[in-house]
Amino acid sequence: MDCEGCEKRVKEAVEDLEGVKSVEVNRKQQRVTVIGEVDPEEVLEEVKNTGKEAEAWSYVPYNLVTYPYDPQAYDIKGPSGFVRNVPQAIGDPKSPEMKLMVMFNDDNPNACSIM
Repeated sequence: MDCEGCEKRVKEAVEDLEGVKSVEVNRKQQRVTVIGEVDPEEVLEEVKNTGKEAEAWSYVPYNLVTYPYDPQAYDIKGPSGFVRNVPQAIGDPKSPEMKLMVMFNDDNPNACSIM
């Protein structure tokens, strides 16, 4: 989206969808935020029908990610303060490694301690 006309065209196309409560367009980030109960694929299709490229926003705020420097999360093309929304590097809680980590965890009131 390069101008106010493009922004207006995209916003009007998405607002007409059934279930949309509000639409916010951020031209600087090239992002359209749609709030309501609507199929994401329908939103993408409507935006594409305006002649613009569209894809699902794959970024989340940096402070909501447990491991923001995971190699899969960091993206140099991503907007400032955002990283890719990827599965986090947290182990399976039932694995032997995780059981040992929890056994000696300070947050566990029943943990063993070595002095």
